[in-house]
Amino acid sequence: MSRRERAESELTLTERARRQQLIEATVELVADRGYAGASLSRIAERAGITKAAVLYHFPSKDAVVRAAHEHALTALTSQVAAAVEAADPAHGPAAYIRSMVGHLREHPRHTRMIIEAMTNESAERQPAERWRPLAQIIEAARSERTPKAAGDERTLAIIIGGGIDAIVAEQLNDPSYDTAEAAEELIDLVQTKLSA
Repeated sequence: MSRRERAESELTLTERARRQQLIEATVELVADRGYAGASLSRIAERAGITKAAVLYHFPSKDAVVRAAHEHALTALTSQVAAAVEAADPAHGPAAYIRSMVGHLREHPRHTRMIIEAMTNESAERQPAERWRPLAQIIEAARSERTPKAAGDERTLAIIIGGGIDAIVAEQLNDPSYDTAEAAEELIDLVQTKLSA
């Protein structure tokens, strides 16, 4: 058990509920006002508590924003992982694309939270953290095909990630944009590449 998990397990039920309330208030506030507009005072106001109470649970604005970002990412990755695991390996890339685009469509505040946190966080993320899991899904899909298509899983994973980003960005700019149909178009392109 990690230090963080141990610290979380030592919290009372009330403390866990309050932390969750603060995380949800932060997701809403960052989605509505951006990172710069999410001060500790505004987080406290949105949650209906005092700033001192926020500081009791999180040592800084960055800490509560980081927790909110982790919450949004965990929800996203859990849904995507479940969809990919439920799919036949040959259909893993399609399950990945559908579930990723679907989750981000259904949770626009999570989408904005993730974008804001990524553009404002001081810790650098390695690009491989994003493309490597998808490259493994693509590799598994290729190994299921007969004849096996040759290709660069890394590059295809990066292209898919860029396509998903573009679809989600378009939907944020135009809420009427049909992301489900766009996801299917991206899947068709990927299936063509995997079959080549």
